[in-house]
Amino acid sequence: MKHLFIPLFVFLQMFLIAKAQTVTGPKGEVFKVRVVANKLSDAWEVTYGPDNYLWITEAKGYKVSRIDPVSGSKEILLDLNEAKDFPRYDKIPDSVDEGKPWPQGGLMGLALHPRLLTGKPYVYLAYIYSFAGVKDKGKGCKENAGGCFFTTKIVRYNYDSAARILNNPIVLCDSIPAGNDHNSGRLLIAPVAGKNFLFYSSGELGAGQFDNAGRTNKAQNTNSYEGKIHRFNVEPDTDNNQYDKWIPNDNPFNNTKQSAVWSIGHRNAQGLMYAVIGGVGRIYSSEHGPFSDDEINIIEKGKNYGHPLVIGYNDGNYDGLAAGVTSNTSLPGMWHTAYPTIISERANALKIGKDYRNPIKTLYPNKNNFLRSILTQQRDDDKSNPEWPSEAPSSIDVYTSTAIPGWKNSLLIPTLKGGKLVRLQLNKAGTGVTGDTINYFKGKMRYRDIAISPDGTKIYLSVDSTSVSSGPSEENQKDVSYPGTILEFEYTGNTTGSILDKKRKATGNSSNEKAEFVKNYGKL
Repeated sequence: MKHLFIPLFVFLQMFLIAKAQTVTGPKGEVFKVRVVANKLSDAWEVTYGPDNYLWITEAKGYKVSRIDPVSGSKEILLDLNEAKDFPRYDKIPDSVDEGKPWPQGGLMGLALHPRLLTGKPYVYLAYIYSFAGVKDKGKGCKENAGGCFFTTKIVRYNYDSAARILNNPIVLCDSIPAGNDHNSGRLLIAPVAGKNFLFYSSGELGAGQFDNAGRTNKAQNTNSYEGKIHRFNVEPDTDNNQYDKWIPNDNPFNNTKQSAVWSIGHRNAQGLMYAVIGGVGRIYSSEHGPFSDDEINIIEKGKNYGHPLVIGYNDGNYDGLAAGVTSNTSLPGMWHTAYPTIISERANALKIGKDYRNPIKTLYPNKNNFLRSILTQQRDDDKSNPEWPSEAPSSIDVYTSTAIPGWKNSLLIPTLKGGKLVRLQLNKAGTGVTGDTINYFKGKMRYRDIAISPDGTKIYLSVDSTSVSSGPSEENQKDVSYPGTILEFEYTGNTTGSILDKKRKATGNSSNEKAEFVKNYGKL
């Protein structure tokens, strides 16, 4: 039986929910694709559970559900709409004067205890619950692009598998700053020295850019929970304080008081995943860059990842620039932002010292003159070329199966702005990336999260409901294909040779071969 090979950009226009289609990856991988679930209110987290169900959180819907990946049937385990003190808007207000704004995210991270079905029925959730803070205009938002102030909490629930509900909530932390931008919001359970801990990524809340251009960036401040990776206990220790008992006593920044901070200098790390490669377990993260340099990092105890003093590698491409800009001239600085001007990335890395860590990979490390042009256009509110080539990585997973040839020990990174799944091959030690950046499943979608079936044959990607971002775009559902869905990409085999090889061959040969390539795969 001959496979129907359809270029993905064509496939995305003809996809029918009731009928699976076949698409081919750049290395000849054939995937059968179908919609598992739709009408979701922004599935922020998708986790493949030990019960062979997909566990999801809906960021705007504030519900936790289990979805059968075969039938698509959905059961709601928890509704948290009454657990927040701000309303849900069908349309986000254009300004703070129109009402309380919605935070970026909402109900975000979810992590399942490794023994969920065998004596430790714990489910950990992170969600924004409070709109408060500064009371300018009585709305919790500051003037002069000072941002809006929310608060996040992390809560452990018990999963009652008989009643199919989450109950008995215990608060681990209720004081994590949040905002209307860059809340990050990923949860991960991973071992350190053989013991499991709970990790949480918290963004710098967009401090220094756009509507938060006047907000102080605290990613380098070890006393702040903004712009950090945190570590919590999965079960309480013997400390007396209600919240200290959830903070490990050997966390690196436990000084005058206990701190959940594990690493610092992060911008917007929306991806966290643990894997053992080359016999060593590591936590990998994906992180948004500003106008370039999306980062892939290996997270280590007490280390500093540079933001906002070093963007991407300490290679000098941001020398003389800043990581954000606004046209608000009431703010100080050449770029009218609370971000510091980076005189020298290399000097900043040297000043940080031995704790500084470069990423193992950056996406689009653009040159200084290009970045200067983009920043100038943004400062001057010039709409002639407001875009820049970054991907906005929204999550990360590590593919450790042998089911798809050539994929073992690859990082899989869904993107928001790029609308694709990026595959990066790790080296044998797991300490770096080798080979080319390979892209899959590109379309008009904001992929938010990824899950992989235990046998490695199925990849699940959640799609945002709209195209809204913190950058120069607006909320527009029409610009998103298959909004509010979870898509399943099932590997079914390989073609003979890769499409890239076929394209190279057709390009240098007869018009008939070129026409045959276009017929089967689309444009050369």
